[in-house]
Amino acid sequence: MNAQALQKIEYGLYVLTCGIKGKDNGCIVNTVTQVAMNPARIAVAVNKQNLTHDLIAMTGVFSVSVIDRTAPFALFERFGFHTGRQGDKFAGLEGAVRGQNGLLHLTRNVCGFLEAKVISSTDLGTHTLFIAEVTDGDVLSEQPAMSYSYYHANVKPQPEQPAAAGWRCRICGYI
Repeated sequence: MNAQALQKIEYGLYVLTCGIKGKDNGCIVNTVTQVAMNPARIAVAVNKQNLTHDLIAMTGVFSVSVIDRTAPFALFERFGFHTGRQGDKFAGLEGAVRGQNGLLHLTRNVCGFLEAKVISSTDLGTHTLFIAEVTDGDVLSEQPAMSYSYYHANVKPQPEQPAAAGWRCRICGYI
């Protein structure tokens, strides 16, 4: 199998938040999907190595902030490149509020949020799939949601290309 075929599946990007006993945490995920409407249910797959995974497994509740296309790379650095085991990802962050479930969700660079209560989970090897009933949610802006491909094309810094060495003829373009 060509594993690159899996990269053709389009994903959104989300900040998944949770907390326990005054410790808030969150991480970037790309696998949130609606799986039922009545009652409203979503599925989220979370890597077992993330503190977020452990906190959701312990508490059974989480929030999802739907990242929009205005989000800067710094948001991904904060929630995607650092572990909550070694620091507070929300320290100094403006634009986060507590929802009805007591958890933080973002209010900046997001177009909506959902709060959810886990009703079941499935072990997927490296990840756990949490199925959850949506308990609250709202639209926060009309900005389009950020997709994984949009992030790679427009937000994630591109590696610098080495400068070409040589001389180009101004008349014919020969190098």
